[in-house]
Amino acid sequence: QVQLVESGGGLVQAGGSLRLSCVASGSIFSINAMGWYRQAPGKQRELVAGISSSGPRKYLDAVKGRFTISRDNAKNTVYLQMNSLKPEDTAVYYCNAGGYFRGSSYYTGGYWGQGTQVTVSS
Repeated sequence: QVQLVESGGGLVQAGGSLRLSCVASGSIFSINAMGWYRQAPGKQRELVAGISSSGPRKYLDAVKGRFTISRDNAKNTVYLQMNSLKPEDTAVYYCNAGGYFRGSSYYTGGYWGQGTQVTVSS
């Protein structure tokens, strides 16, 4: 079993930045890839960014060039640096673990954090 705890969400003006963190605990040896998803009201949850244990990354087209996913394996932590935020980035952001990459595709893992709210005002 893996537990994920996110932090770093909040309210920011358009053009601002936030950094989300997700700390994993428990059976972390089972973790390969990790990712960040988001879900806005009335919309489906979507993959924002994923990162494998060896470094390959994948990004949602809408965030390329603005968001950066990284991980610190020693701290069992994955980060999402979000720059140049837009109102359409407003959503609950969820950390995901237990997935994997096949080619350039990220396959969702079975472990989820509780979510952290990101609100971008115009």
